[in-house]
Amino acid sequence: MELTAVPVLMAYNNLVNRRKSIRLKEYDYSQPGEYFITICIYEKKCILGEIVDENILFSPIGEIAKRCWEEIPEHFSNVELDEYVIMPNHIHGIIMITECRDLINQIPTKNYPLMKNQKVTLGKIIRHYKARTAKHIHDSGSMDFRWQPLFYDRIIRSDKELNNIRDYIINNPLKWYLDEENPYKT
Repeated sequence: MELTAVPVLMAYNNLVNRRKSIRLKEYDYSQPGEYFITICIYEKKCILGEIVDENILFSPIGEIAKRCWEEIPEHFSNVELDEYVIMPNHIHGIIMITECRDLINQIPTKNYPLMKNQKVTLGKIIRHYKARTAKHIHDSGSMDFRWQPLFYDRIIRSDKELNNIRDYIINNPLKWYLDEENPYKT
C-alpha cells in the first residue's frame, strides 16, 4: 500500500502563535535616531564564518549576509549604516534612520496594497534584511538556513553611548573566545 502525504491545515491561534514583542511599547521606531541591532542565527549555529587571528573569515553564507547588510540603504533611502560586524553566529550593527518616511516612497507597492502609507520602522527594515538574506542564501543551496525569530535593539541616546557601542562592535572579534554567543567559548 502506497502512502500519500496530505497537507494538514491548522487554524492560526493568535494566543499561541504570536511572539511577544521586545520593543518599547510607547516608542516610535520610525522616528529619526540611531539603533544598535543584534540579529542571531537560529540556534546560534556558527555558519556565517569563523574568527581566525581575531579576524572574521566569511563563509559563503556570511558573504551574502554582509552584502545584504551593506545594501540596506539601497532599499530604504532614509537609512544609513554605521559600524557593524558579522560574527560566526550573529550580527551587530548600528542603523541610523535619518527621517520619517512611508513605505510607499521606499518600495513598489502595487503588489502589496496593504503596505501603502505605512511608516518605515526599524522592525520593517530588519524584517526586509532577514527575508532578503534568507532568500539569497536559500537560492545558493543552503535550504536549512534560518534566523532567530526576533532581534535585539537598543536606542542610542547620546554621542558617548554611540562611541561606546562603536568600540564594542569593532572589538567584538577580538573578544570572540570570551563571548557568551560563542558555543566554543574557552
